[in-house]
Amino acid sequence: MRSLAAIAETLRQQLGGEVVVRGDGDIPIRGIAPIDRAGEGEITHLSSPAYRRHLADTGASAVLLGEGDAEDCPCVAVVVDNPYLAFAVVSQLFEQRPELEPGIDPRAEVHPEADIHPDVRIGAFATIGAGAALGAGVQIGQGALVGERSIIGAGGDIRPRATVHHDVRMGERCVVHSGAVIGADGFGFTPHADGRWQAIAQLGGVVIGDDVSIGANTAIDRGALQDTTIGNGVKIDNLVQIGHNCEIGDHTLICGCVGIVGSTKIGRHCVFAGGAGVGGAAPIEICDNVMVSVVTTITQSITEPGVYSSGTLHNLTSRWKRNAIRFQDLDGLARRVSRLESLQWEGARGASPRKSSLRRGGAREAPR
Repeated sequence: MRSLAAIAETLRQQLGGEVVVRGDGDIPIRGIAPIDRAGEGEITHLSSPAYRRHLADTGASAVLLGEGDAEDCPCVAVVVDNPYLAFAVVSQLFEQRPELEPGIDPRAEVHPEADIHPDVRIGAFATIGAGAALGAGVQIGQGALVGERSIIGAGGDIRPRATVHHDVRMGERCVVHSGAVIGADGFGFTPHADGRWQAIAQLGGVVIGDDVSIGANTAIDRGALQDTTIGNGVKIDNLVQIGHNCEIGDHTLICGCVGIVGSTKIGRHCVFAGGAGVGGAAPIEICDNVMVSVVTTITQSITEPGVYSSGTLHNLTSRWKRNAIRFQDLDGLARRVSRLESLQWEGARGASPRKSSLRRGGAREAPR
């Protein structure tokens, strides 16, 4: 249970902007809930016009909202510049995720040559390899692995059954969710003359900055000769594949099921929506401030900031199939249109139409 005044003060400290409480700041707040389901003792937020219709009837005790909605609030209004960001901060105050007991569980396996800070929590059946180093406040969940010579910076949180292989260097306050694999071998093979594949040793490691979040069942491969690097503040969703030698710039966001081929360089403050893919014949570089929309495939470098898309929108299957067949005729159609435009231009200049050109396909009707 927290007072609304205490919540408002937390917002002021973390957001730095003006926070105005219009109403009783001493009311107790026991939790946070959606605007159409919140009840007495709960705080909610109004961050999208789509939910404004619920404001008048909300049962919440307080609402995080913008100045333009404050007059219509039926309860205590907490006026902020960015209601959704304020909601994100307040949500942290009510998280009740179970924590490990302080110290090292007797069922964990910690190598005697590992460097373990006294203020750590290591769960049952976790394994810490030789030469590994764990900073202050690090938590290693049940069954997780931290390999030889790997470093987990202060405040790191390695969730149950996550795997951090050898020679991984991780900054402070990073979170690695369950099932994630950091530092597995990159996919490096080259063929013999008889077609057999020869493995290329992956001799690099993985370097991860501060405040990075890595989602469940995500894989970040180690480098072949140089390290794979993930910048500060990068947020990676579940089921993402990042190939060897990739470089991901600070504060880039990568959503679920994205695949990034090895040696790709991605700039700062980029966003990759779900299912997007990066891969081409040559290493790809993507500049800062690029947004890639859902299921987009990037096959060439991007040098200008902006929003990029590919693929086709969904449709009825029967209609989509008809359109897909027509895709195969686009090149021929473009050539015919070009010939028609050329003839039209010649006609406009007074040249006599060349009927033979028309008969060769210039004026044939495009397939329907």
